[in-house]
Amino acid sequence: MRPILVTTSCDKETEGHNIAVQILEKRLAACVQISAPVRSCYWWDNKITTDTEYLVVMKSEHSLFTELAKTIKLMHSYEVPEIVATDIVEIDDAYAQWLKEELRNGKR
Repeated sequence: MRPILVTTSCDKETEGHNIAVQILEKRLAACVQISAPVRSCYWWDNKITTDTEYLVVMKSEHSLFTELAKTIKLMHSYEVPEIVATDIVEIDDAYAQWLKEELRNGKR
């Protein structure tokens, strides 16, 4: 198993929650966290833009990334949503086992 963290950001907490529920129902992540508002600064339309967003962090597995990203894109309101996966290089054994079990429970 290759555990990953997948992040996206949304301009509305409700959108982050809707994405979280869909991802969890499909068992594409075992846990999803939605942060308090964060300030995001980025390039868009050739200028630096600053917005308030909600960061959505999902604990998943590398083999599920393609389907997870597809699900986010279908639900997301942004033209180009952030969908970034980061390998988890160290993980507690008990948490890794829980993650594996929760993701496996959803496999058909």
